[in-house]
Amino acid sequence: MLADARAACSKAWVGYGPRALERFAPLLLIALAAGLAFALCLGLRPLMMRYALARPNARSSHRTPTPQGGGIAVLAGAFLALSLALVFIPIEANARQGLVLVMAAATLLALVGAWDDIRPLSPGLRLPLQFLCVAIVVFYAAPEMRLLPEALPLWAERGLALIAGVWFVNLVNFMDGIDWITLAGLVPLTGAIAFAGATGIVDPATGLLAATLLGGLLGFAPFNKPVARIFLGDVGSLPLGLLGAYLLYRLAGTGALTAALILPLYHVMDSTITLLRRLARGEKVWQAHRSHVYQQATDNGFRVIEIVTQIALLNLCLIVLAATSIALPGFWIQLVCLLAALALTGALLRRFSCKRTQP
Repeated sequence: MLADARAACSKAWVGYGPRALERFAPLLLIALAAGLAFALCLGLRPLMMRYALARPNARSSHRTPTPQGGGIAVLAGAFLALSLALVFIPIEANARQGLVLVMAAATLLALVGAWDDIRPLSPGLRLPLQFLCVAIVVFYAAPEMRLLPEALPLWAERGLALIAGVWFVNLVNFMDGIDWITLAGLVPLTGAIAFAGATGIVDPATGLLAATLLGGLLGFAPFNKPVARIFLGDVGSLPLGLLGAYLLYRLAGTGALTAALILPLYHVMDSTITLLRRLARGEKVWQAHRSHVYQQATDNGFRVIEIVTQIALLNLCLIVLAATSIALPGFWIQLVCLLAALALTGALLRRFSCKRTQP
């Protein structure tokens, strides 16, 4: 029965032409994932209120107890939609296997995050588990990926990819400190890569993953808008970091390394600068804090909605620069796009670091 349904679906796609799948499947998956995530947020919120309540403390940006665990709805909505795509849409076998491994690694990391939400894990246990999940993706979900084959041996490139992946997992977690900020970072990123998949810049499987993840985030967005009714929690921010890193890794593997560096630049710069400053002050970097630039912005008079809006607008500009770097692949164009992205991001970080002048 399942085989007949899949064959009928494939035949229908063929009947509409070879480009029909690329045109319509991502939009349908976005809508499906969004609807599933929204419904799951509604259904799970009472349980979150009872078992996963985030109470404010001195380092918090929220003032009232708020349920956390919305990441469960985001991931479940995205993965259910993607699983349906794997059943009914013809996808090359290696790409299908890669997606299954990525979902498995993200699910394992979500379990680590859920454990950490309920009963905080020590860094000595949390970090090795993160390395394990990222290693599954780097070594098994994308074994054919090479970014700099002429500059680095395979072992060095894989080692750097592993470290970069773990850092991206953690920086998304670190940056998830005010309402909508993770959405301001990941919605433009996943939207851009979903479009890249539909236009053939990245492989279709990567595009479908980006589309379903975008849908899951959009379904969660109404519950996380300032003032949030649900937080992502570590159960969401950790696997979302892994999935975001994987999407960027796939994009970089097409030769668009500059674009992959540009797209997440605000989150990368804010978290990396903050980490280096804390290391220079001799602080314990694994402990919670309020040192990020976006957190300073709230102390400097910026409202949360203003902060996330400006970050989202910056990310739209970064998408334009990333697209330009792909369309015009010359070295100097790449350099100009990267420098422009750094300048725009640096300007916003500086703006957030200064006291806001009240009219």
